[in-house]
Amino acid sequence: MSAESTPEPGIPGETAAAGPSPRAKGHRRKPREKRPKGLMIMAWTAAGIVVLGGTGAGFLYFKLNGNINSVDIDQVLGTDRPEKVDNGSENILVLGSDTRSGSNQDLGGGADDGSARSDTAMIVHVYKGHKKASVVSIPRDTLIDRPECTDADGGTHDAANGVMFNSAYSTGGAACAVKTVESITDLRMDHYLEVDFSGFQKLVDDLGGVDITTTEDIRDPDSHLDLKAGTHTLTGEQALGLVRTRHGVGDGSDLGRIQLQQAFIKALINQVKEVGVFTNPKKLYDLADTATSTVTTDSDLDSVNKLMSFAGGLKGISSSNMAMVTMPVQYDAADRNRVLVDEEKAELVWKALKKDQAIPKAATEGTATGQAKDVVSAG
Repeated sequence: MSAESTPEPGIPGETAAAGPSPRAKGHRRKPREKRPKGLMIMAWTAAGIVVLGGTGAGFLYFKLNGNINSVDIDQVLGTDRPEKVDNGSENILVLGSDTRSGSNQDLGGGADDGSARSDTAMIVHVYKGHKKASVVSIPRDTLIDRPECTDADGGTHDAANGVMFNSAYSTGGAACAVKTVESITDLRMDHYLEVDFSGFQKLVDDLGGVDITTTEDIRDPDSHLDLKAGTHTLTGEQALGLVRTRHGVGDGSDLGRIQLQQAFIKALINQVKEVGVFTNPKKLYDLADTATSTVTTDSDLDSVNKLMSFAGGLKGISSSNMAMVTMPVQYDAADRNRVLVDEEKAELVWKALKKDQAIPKAATEGTATGQAKDVVSAG
């Protein structure tokens, strides 16, 4: 889906509305009066990861520490990577895993074939000073040339041409996904965060739901979503249906789904402080337990202390200082269910981020869109 550009140099703009989505039943309620909210952590793993900071609860701390899974991306990828840019910025690859095994199988969308793919992929660029950020979504249906890569177990995987982007994760896991993103962008990924379907659902439920507003009815039996136009407090199951749907809204493409995902992330960010997480110890712990059980990180973020420090550096970023765009793509003339990287425009995005600059409007003009902008917004 086409990304939205940053309106002014150095100041990321408003998030694009997330794409196509079916209707899920939600509880209607009056929109709440909005207050400025801080970004506690990025993407879906937000709220709970840092919650036990400062409580001094040793047992709980060690339990949360033991929840965290990590991958040593630096060791697996070695030195054949883009150079780190020493300008105070950071790039984080955030993946949503769509494994169909275990509890995820019951959440819709495929048979339990033992495979997993990166259903959602975003590069989060945090600018110097950590007061603003740009988020670049990578459509999973993008046809790319996947580089040769090594997985976390040391297995090697041959390069492949003209394959879908999300095949990188299913082929070689986190390390191969990072390698592929770095190959496409020539940007060094400083960190890696991954969350799976079932954990995402529980995180939303632990928050007490997330408020969103839809401008039209959304229905998609495939993702178990049925929403009437209006304001809703989505349960975890409904939220999962929303971020996974690609039918019933916009052009039915993955680009429209990305627009929905981006809108939901903005709503999720807004929700964290609204629910009084930091004044409710039980809710605090439940969120921390869920988030640390759900997330897989790179080895530089593999403890509660490291995650707390990392998240603490991001809480100055408000949703109004985040630009959300989609990697510039065009529909594949041979298959409208696939997209191709618009190399010239994409290069404008990668160069801007490498220089720690705002993404120019020209990078997203005339690219393919999911036609689902503004269908969903924060409630």
